[in-house]
Amino acid sequence: MSLLEAILIGIIQGATEFLPISSDGHLVLLPAIFNISQPDLVLIGLVHAGTLLAILSYFWRDLWAIARAVLGGLARREPFADANARLGYLMILGSVPAGIVGLLALDFFERQFGSPTVAAVGLLITAVFLVVGERLNRGAKTLDRLTVLDTLIIGSFQVLALFPGISRSGSTIAAGLGRGLDRPTAARFSFLVGLPAIAGAGLLSILDIFSAQGSLPATHYLAAFVAAAIVGYLCIAFLLNWVKRHTLYPFAVYCALFGLLYLLFTVL
Repeated sequence: MSLLEAILIGIIQGATEFLPISSDGHLVLLPAIFNISQPDLVLIGLVHAGTLLAILSYFWRDLWAIARAVLGGLARREPFADANARLGYLMILGSVPAGIVGLLALDFFERQFGSPTVAAVGLLITAVFLVVGERLNRGAKTLDRLTVLDTLIIGSFQVLALFPGISRSGSTIAAGLGRGLDRPTAARFSFLVGLPAIAGAGLLSILDIFSAQGSLPATHYLAAFVAAAIVGYLCIAFLLNWVKRHTLYPFAVYCALFGLLYLLFTVL
């Protein structure tokens, strides 16, 4: 793998992890389409670490406020009195469905990553989610009005995102819109509720680094890590700004076209 390919992998991971177009789908399909060398475990671990750094850097103020509120609430024996503390518990609750299913069926989901066709179909499903979410977008519910049921439903959509091609952010934003959240709130909560899952995947990938043999020069790994972190941070900022004034339809069109074109080319 060349330095340019390593940087490209970092850019793909950084952009597609947070835009509602599926990072896993792209990491499966693009190497298959352009005959890019498959990244080794060290590179995969580092680009996941890069996106983890991006989301922690962007939301550090929110996370600090949540952590202080949770600890303060426990100290006062009033764990749910503060809105930030409540948000912290909802973030954890929303991660439970995907965490349980992911652990119980890890081998099954890992096998799906060997099939570009599954990833292409997943992109079509993501497109449907985004369109349906926009069609259901009638609400103005804010985070302080989010219920336990809302959180469990939104979090359950992260289970579907274990399949390559189904976007975690796309599916959870669509679920949030369906539960009455306005678009900016749905996008913000999508990132927050997905943070434990992103952190878990990032930490597992980082652990893989220590059990794998790197096959690339150190400069390749560093470049991919930096690219994933910078592009990831910019894409979080872009999406949160975009949803204030625009719909998710352009992302739905992109996912549908990408998935359909791949399926058509494989048939022809």
